[in-house]
Amino acid sequence: MAAWQKVYSAEQSYRAEIVKDVLEDAAINAVIINKKDSSYNNFGAHEVHVSADDVIRALQIIKNDIDFK
Repeated sequence: MAAWQKVYSAEQSYRAEIVKDVLEDAAINAVIINKKDSSYNNFGAHEVHVSADDVIRALQIIKNDIDFK
C-alpha cells in the first residue's frame, strides 16, 4: 500500500469529518489524523490523509465539491 499524504487540514474537527465523508462517498479511503495538542486546544489541526495514489483526485474533489462558506 502506498504512503498516506495530507490533502486537507482544518482547526475544526467537523470540517475534517465532512471532507473525509465526501472523499469516501467518491470511493477514496481517507483517515483523519488529530494533530491538536491536548494541553492547548487552540494549537494544531485535524488533517485528512489519503493514499498517494488518490491525492490528485482527492484534491480535485475538495476544490470543486466542498465549500464551507
